[in-house]
Amino acid sequence: MTRWFVLTLVSEADNCDLHFKISRDRLSASSLTMESFAFLWAGGRASYGVSKGKVCFEMKVTEKIPVRHLYTKDIDIHEVRIGWSLTTSGMLLGEEEFSYGYSLKGIKTCNCETEDYGEKFDENDVITCFANFESDEVELSYAKNGQDLGVAFKISKEILADRPLFPHVLCHNCAVEFNFGQKEKPYFPIPEDYTLIQNVPLEDRVRGPKGPEEKKDCEVVMMIGLPGAGKTTWVTKHAAENPGKYNILGTNTIMDKMMVAGFKKQMADTGKLNTLLQRAPQCLGKFIEIAARKKRNFILDQTNVSAAAQRRKMCLFAGFQRKAVVVCPKDEDYKQRTQKKAEVEGKDLPEHAVLKMKGNFTLPEVAECFDEITYVELQKEEAQKLLKQYKEESKKALHPEKKQKSNKNKSGKNQFNRGGGHRGRGGFNMRGGNFRGGAPGNRGGYNRRGNMPQRGGGGGGSGGIGYPYPRGPVFSSRGGYSNRGGNYNRGGMPNRGNYNQNFRGRGNNRGYKNQSQGYNQWQQGQFWGQKPWSQHYHQGYY
Repeated sequence: MTRWFVLTLVSEADNCDLHFKISRDRLSASSLTMESFAFLWAGGRASYGVSKGKVCFEMKVTEKIPVRHLYTKDIDIHEVRIGWSLTTSGMLLGEEEFSYGYSLKGIKTCNCETEDYGEKFDENDVITCFANFESDEVELSYAKNGQDLGVAFKISKEILADRPLFPHVLCHNCAVEFNFGQKEKPYFPIPEDYTLIQNVPLEDRVRGPKGPEEKKDCEVVMMIGLPGAGKTTWVTKHAAENPGKYNILGTNTIMDKMMVAGFKKQMADTGKLNTLLQRAPQCLGKFIEIAARKKRNFILDQTNVSAAAQRRKMCLFAGFQRKAVVVCPKDEDYKQRTQKKAEVEGKDLPEHAVLKMKGNFTLPEVAECFDEITYVELQKEEAQKLLKQYKEESKKALHPEKKQKSNKNKSGKNQFNRGGGHRGRGGFNMRGGNFRGGAPGNRGGYNRRGNMPQRGGGGGGSGGIGYPYPRGPVFSSRGGYSNRGGNYNRGGMPNRGNYNQNFRGRGNNRGYKNQSQGYNQWQQGQFWGQKPWSQHYHQGYY
């Protein structure tokens, strides 16, 4: 039997989440856990399903992956659901009709309805999943380490209508492996009248959908429009008309992968639901980067109103069929929609953020970034007139940002002492000011022999803030934010040229170590992921 016919965890199409890591043999997998991905659930479905006979497969929980960067008190951060679903079902096993899962917590779930079943399982436990199509109703049952747990679900054959069921798993910070029959013998003995699904004759199995074979056959659709204009409504309708074709990338879909029923309740009970709202935009950029490397069809359900955002994202999808869908309703219709959205969701769109987007709104052009552009409501000429009105509205309402006055103090004795942050040993008020060290440079300033700093990157001997140039630290080479005294002690923000992962200084977030966030977020007094959701609007994530 060639590899093509071997049943694996996922098919080449959209049968797994982008953040579900599949092993090379495609018989084991785990969910991504770094940074905010640890809040997301990740699922995958097997490449073949069945609609007759008595079949089974085995799943072993190989690891509960440590996620120490999450606040885990009173919250269950490890979970596995295992079971069956239709090929048209979403990846969140148990969250919709014809999607059946048995949970590590000893619960069975279908269509978001949960009920106690069997018993809990843990690392190194093996769950056997049975599907009996020969009884009066299709029966789904489970066994734990060879011990039968009884029938979990009964499905009317008339309602199922001979549609095949596929093995399906949903993980939350866990790793699993499967035995579909490729092993010489199962983990535990199975009943004689059941067959491991790999051993079912090929003609009695149903192949899952295959994805595009080449990137030129893949399609990426970028939604463009103000928040609340109706983009998601269009996406939902278009996806329903093309079932199983698209992966939708947007804040709403990411929230769905965080808000699995039981976890959502835990977060609400512990008062941490807003944490999920704040984390969702963090994942979106990474999702888009991963998507651009896959042979699938995508819809980017975001605002994407600025030309820079359109160009930046579409350039990642070189080789795809790149399309834009512009949703620009009449102004009176837009006002009604945003008002209704606020009433339904209980939150208003930040006015200043919307005004800023109105000022930046640029219609796409068929050129380097797009092969095709569709206008859903107002057509191009009418949309251009409205955008002209929006830009005037934005210009009048938003005060121009004041330019910071550059300090050209040549003496170096006021704000920039001993060289004014350019040469020599000086920096920002070397003695008595906020910084003891210097602005970027060698030993407190810019490199005496060139423009780029070296050996110390930001600030020299005893403090200062630096930049991530070669051979330089993210912050200063020694000491911290005022090495002696002040709010940060010697082990504070920087640690001898490196970003101190423990942040031992007073008043710091312990354990945060994402160096890519860099100086700008710290300078603003908070990390980007801790902003209220409303502050992300202008960045194009909604």
